[in-house]
Amino acid sequence: MYKIPMKRLVKRALREDIGSGDITTELIIPPDSNGRAVIKAKESGILAGGEVAQAVFTTLDPDIKFTQLIKDGEKFARSVVLFELEGNLRTILKGERVALNFLQRLSGIATLTNKFVERVSGTGVKILDTRKTTPGLRELEKYAVRCGGGENHRMRLSDMILIKDNHIKAVGGIREAMEKLKVKSSKFKVEVEVKNLEELDVVLDYPVDFFRIMLDNMSVDEIKEATRKCKMPTAKCCLEVSGGVNLENVREIAETGVDYISVGALTHSVSSIDMNLMVL
Repeated sequence: MYKIPMKRLVKRALREDIGSGDITTELIIPPDSNGRAVIKAKESGILAGGEVAQAVFTTLDPDIKFTQLIKDGEKFARSVVLFELEGNLRTILKGERVALNFLQRLSGIATLTNKFVERVSGTGVKILDTRKTTPGLRELEKYAVRCGGGENHRMRLSDMILIKDNHIKAVGGIREAMEKLKVKSSKFKVEVEVKNLEELDVVLDYPVDFFRIMLDNMSVDEIKEATRKCKMPTAKCCLEVSGGVNLENVREIAETGVDYISVGALTHSVSSIDMNLMVL
């Protein structure tokens, strides 16, 4: 599923929410009270985060019975029951908010990702996320992107070489950046960001085995011309579009013939999917 220290993450979230104890629940609910509860969707979406939600409750009490009724990555409608819980009511109430916070945000990411994926359906374009994630939650949020049908860009800086605008400015220009790249052999994949067709021409002059070239904030006409240049037999490479992408223009961009479209909004501007937990 995802490589993340689940227990440590969940314990930290529970400490943040519960503090020294749930004083309301401990006052009102007898310690030996058992019962049932459900988590329901208050709007439609794509589910993500079932495993981490389960970990919230079982960290508090390993005897809690947690049943996931809809798989991660599946669509659900408003008012559908997503999970059933059975066991100690104090435990269920203590874990309620943390579990919902994880589920709502991750499902929001999966749902928005799926909207972008559906908009580009049939074009062959892959929707990518970015590193614009919540600190400490990147593994989970990128997992949610996959649940929505998207794919992951690099997970961390050490995964690949990606020369961006600030690298280019820091060394004095695109040619200077490419010279440094040319003389340093690397086992890593290489991607270079260009902001106009002139920079693209410079990059294509260098004998570098590119993984991808990123077209940053270019117009549709510029993207079409860049695609023409990069799909020629002498310069064939994968193209990624980034910057200014939204649900209104993503289809038009996809139809230019690029290979990937990265969307920071998948994780940095997402709306959580509303859910609630109800004791029965």
